[in-house]
Amino acid sequence: MKNRQNKGISSAELSTFCGQVALILESGLPLYDGMETLVGADKKSDNLDMYKKASEGVTAMGTLYEALKQDERWPSYLVEMVGIGERSGHLEQVLRGLESYYAREERIRSTIKSAVTYPITLGIMLFLIVLIMLWRVLPIFRQVLGSMGVGDSSVGTMLMRAGAVVGWVVLAVVGVVILAALVLALLMRTGRREQVMAFLQKIFPPAGELTRHLSASRVAGVLSMMLGSGFTTNEALEMTANVLNDKTAAAKVLQISEGMAAGKLYADAIEETHLFDELEMRMIRMGAATGRDDQVLGKIAVLYEENVENGITRLVSIIEPTLVALLSVVVGAVLLSVMLPMAGILSSM
Repeated sequence: MKNRQNKGISSAELSTFCGQVALILESGLPLYDGMETLVGADKKSDNLDMYKKASEGVTAMGTLYEALKQDERWPSYLVEMVGIGERSGHLEQVLRGLESYYAREERIRSTIKSAVTYPITLGIMLFLIVLIMLWRVLPIFRQVLGSMGVGDSSVGTMLMRAGAVVGWVVLAVVGVVILAALVLALLMRTGRREQVMAFLQKIFPPAGELTRHLSASRVAGVLSMMLGSGFTTNEALEMTANVLNDKTAAAKVLQISEGMAAGKLYADAIEETHLFDELEMRMIRMGAATGRDDQVLGKIAVLYEENVENGITRLVSIIEPTLVALLSVVVGAVLLSVMLPMAGILSSM
């Protein structure tokens, strides 16, 4: 599968697009007429050119898959899933599944974005406050103390220098952390995303746990959509592995398929991959026993999505007070290094 970079349209817009096309098919309107109506209804959209090109492609080639395939701005996952839906005759169900999938992706993306943006913003504020105190405020106090007759060898000057050293050390550490966070954020938007995630998982274990839950949510969501569209378990596993962008998750799906080919039960093959936790495995076994695999997997996808959101919220709740406490300690150390010598001078007058 050719890996495309989704530069033209957000997950929220993809969800809306899939829902609109599904509605066109459900209404019985010919797809080419419906696409023209969609273009006419979205004249103010930032992605109007994409919709126009898709509409023209459907009219010229007769299939939505071929129309979307011509435009590199559509993500690979969407294009391949549409192709699967058209070949299997389940395009409406696949589009409804994609609508839910991209809605979940948008919620997770928004949560991650806010979780990353807030600490970086707070860190930048901390950096600027400490920089201003060290660069502008401390020199003024040095001049004031010098005018009061405090020599370079006095205790007051030594305290002020100690406060400045603490401030510069913290400033350097915060600056390095902010720069590293910005570099990692930029690399995540390039082809090195997998390497960056592997690095983050090594140096920060909670990130590994969140990544595992995110992968499990995506696998469960795609499998639920496939099984709900009428595909057999083997077909669903094979197609899920082909359309997932997460290479680690795709490898585990292939491992499940190979396990079943070797004669293992569906639930046993899944359990060997350690993709899902014990509670979710019990749900999967119950779903397999009752023939409700798609519904159970859909619930598991939602559960893991909620776990990701809650985990990110917990991390932010830890980072925020830590940065505030660090700011308080640094500002307090700098102020004490200034106020104690001045208090000593005033008390001796």
